[in-house]
Amino acid sequence: MSVAAVLTGIVVFLLLIVVLVGVYLASLYNRLVKKRNRYENSWSQIDVQMQRRLDLIPNLVSAAKAYLKHERETLEAVIQARNQAAGAREKAAAAPGDPSAIKELSSAEGSLAGAMGRLMVVFEAYPDLKANQNISQVMEELTSTENKIAFARQAYNDFVMDYNVTRESFPAVLFANLFGFKEAALFEVDSEEARKAPKVSFD
Repeated sequence: MSVAAVLTGIVVFLLLIVVLVGVYLASLYNRLVKKRNRYENSWSQIDVQMQRRLDLIPNLVSAAKAYLKHERETLEAVIQARNQAAGAREKAAAAPGDPSAIKELSSAEGSLAGAMGRLMVVFEAYPDLKANQNISQVMEELTSTENKIAFARQAYNDFVMDYNVTRESFPAVLFANLFGFKEAALFEVDSEEARKAPKVSFD
């Protein structure tokens, strides 16, 4: 066998290796894009429901003001926590999965849960509130929205976990950062604050 034939064989073999590596990297890239799109899309479901809740809270506070004239501090705390959560939601919506944005949102959500919990305790001291049809309706809508947020958050976390596992698996871990696929953060509300938020039934 001539030297030229040997060199040709080596070149063909090397080209075949390059093509196979290229095909694998293209497949890996597409798989990561698909998984990232899944968790980003599931975030949009959380975002819609969170915005709905943020829209409902001022309605609740406004309807309760007539009954809670001596509870101004509690009402203001709810609005302040709501505004903080609104700002954090916007940052998270701009970068779903970003660890710093999700951490800020989790903290804001915990504060909002705590403020709403304290408001519910105050509500218990005012029986007339429970009889108010507007307040009862808003509370029902808030409860429904909270359930939808919890469901959407679970779906988001499942997709993030799937993305992160793929991203951290070998050999994907060698190329993920190179392709710009960074680790995505789970969305877990500050559990300590959330535990402070008692559930009050208006039935």
